[in-house]
Amino acid sequence: MNRLVRITYLEMRARAELRLVRDAPPDVLLLRAGVPSPELGRFLYASVGGEWYWRERLAWTYDRWMTWLSRPEVETWVVYHRGTPAGYFELEAQPEGNVQITYFGLLPGFIGKRLGGYLLSHAIDRAWRFGPAVQRVWVHTCTLDHPGALPNYLARGFKVFREEEHTVDLPDSPPGPWPGSLRSPSVGSGVEGGRPR
Repeated sequence: MNRLVRITYLEMRARAELRLVRDAPPDVLLLRAGVPSPELGRFLYASVGGEWYWRERLAWTYDRWMTWLSRPEVETWVVYHRGTPAGYFELEAQPEGNVQITYFGLLPGFIGKRLGGYLLSHAIDRAWRFGPAVQRVWVHTCTLDHPGALPNYLARGFKVFREEEHTVDLPDSPPGPWPGSLRSPSVGSGVEGGRPR
């Protein structure tokens, strides 16, 4: 089916613009995945994005995942709730002092537990600490993503710098993390940088 998708690009030009949610919800731990793991990367990607048309990386081979995750410019951080992976963010350092939040989101069962603002705050904070030359943190989201994505970005201090609309040919339903896993269109979370996948 063809759908009109609006992509919103957002940026933050100074760390002082970050409106940080400092306090972690109870029983929450945020850790960097310091060992490149294609299994973990694919699990997080499919589990967070399965209900939001995240499709591009589903076809990646083990070697492609390893190549991507092994780059020093890429970091993956996982938030755990009572020991269970609840969501993640991925950062990529780019030329000219840019850091992109390439992926960000929560697994469906962890929506509404005060994790979104906390996790995004720490994603932005970590992006600013990626190196001394960071001049801008940016992200994009789209109308295929969770409805709370754009308000969360704006609440943390991002500002819109560009919007685009494209018609995208999509399957009737998102892929889900595995065949037959979709629970309902209203369940889930996640923001895949904003490009329809």
